[in-house]
Amino acid sequence: MKLATGGTGKAAMGFILLLALLDAVSMGLIYPILPQLVIDLSGGDTPHASRIFGLLAAAWAVMNFVAAPILGTLSDRFGRRPVILISAFGLAIDLVIMALAQNLAWLFIGRLLSGVTAASYATISAYLADVTPPEQRARRFGLLSGIFGIGLILGPAAGGLLAEISLRAPFWVAAVLTAFGWLYGLLVLPESLPAERRARLSWHAANPVKSFGVLTRYEGLSGLSAMAMLVQLAAQAVNTLFMLYTAHRYGWTPVQVGLLLMVYSAGTIVMVAALSPFLVSRFRERKVVLGGLLCLVVGFLGLAVAPTGFWFAAACAVICLGNVATPPLQALLTHKVGADEQGRLQGALSALMALTGMVGPILFTQIFAWSISGNAVPAMSGIALAVGAFMAALAWLLALKVARSPKAEKMPSAEDAAATAAGMMPS
Repeated sequence: MKLATGGTGKAAMGFILLLALLDAVSMGLIYPILPQLVIDLSGGDTPHASRIFGLLAAAWAVMNFVAAPILGTLSDRFGRRPVILISAFGLAIDLVIMALAQNLAWLFIGRLLSGVTAASYATISAYLADVTPPEQRARRFGLLSGIFGIGLILGPAAGGLLAEISLRAPFWVAAVLTAFGWLYGLLVLPESLPAERRARLSWHAANPVKSFGVLTRYEGLSGLSAMAMLVQLAAQAVNTLFMLYTAHRYGWTPVQVGLLLMVYSAGTIVMVAALSPFLVSRFRERKVVLGGLLCLVVGFLGLAVAPTGFWFAAACAVICLGNVATPPLQALLTHKVGADEQGRLQGALSALMALTGMVGPILFTQIFAWSISGNAVPAMSGIALAVGAFMAALAWLLALKVARSPKAEKMPSAEDAAATAAGMMPS
């Protein structure tokens, strides 16, 4: 079947939105049950399983960090279609591997492959830019981010419910959905990048480490970047330990975790896409950043000391409110560079956030495993979350010095805010 290039039809747009939805749902489906699967494959030893889960999360982040610029470079040279389709096929295979995994080694292989395939989101975004006129890009990127957010809301709840059937069921359902998306794309997705617009293959451009240079070239940018890194590192405490901690401390099931994550994800999108812009219009960026970070500190401390599941959920609500700091922090970062370097800035920030995904899971799972080993009292299990609160507090103190509202700052659009919210959600 010969497919035309430069496709802007409804079928191509529909596939891109469908693939974004399936990617998000697939991530959400397995999130509530992956820690329990690790515990089962570790013989029921929760401290040991916690350390293994941290290594799994870090391995995923390492592959994502390395693969994202490589896939972007390959898509510039060979086109978006083959990269997107190979990634979708790889994700389906990855989910089957994890569904069949009978030991931790195979689970590691699945997570490594998942880290590579998850890096295709940047290629999806590039495809969307290729087929969309400049005046329509804001609307379509907003739609893409909204679809992705919906997947992150629905996935955890569905994964928790499917886990009642079997811990493997969410993997099989996610694999079937992803395979359907790949087959649909194989039949209808045209190439969006004509041959005459393709770049030469440059491995220099695929080096994620070199992207950090932009963060040190402008006054104040390194301080704001350090703030963003501390906030994301603190968030890793919750992202990594959510299921492990609630199962150990409160005896929660995947269904309970999935429902809370669904509510939390929906609330976060509302905070960053609606409430945050309103607050900035009233109080400016600096005050909203400081107020939001203070809520994060209180929320993380609340998670660490919550005696019951009810108070844990209440602390999650405080953290959700604290996420109003994310869009104005993003706006302050973008104000530091010119229009010709916004792409480099976002690439550097993405790489920086990926680094927190390598360090955070290992750090927090090691602390958690230590805190529940031996005859430790239940209250000690919250120490890792308290460390997350400490990091958020450091970010707040740094914000006192480096966060300054410019005279005329443009807030990120709703689609930027929704995309940022997606990045803060558990992965």
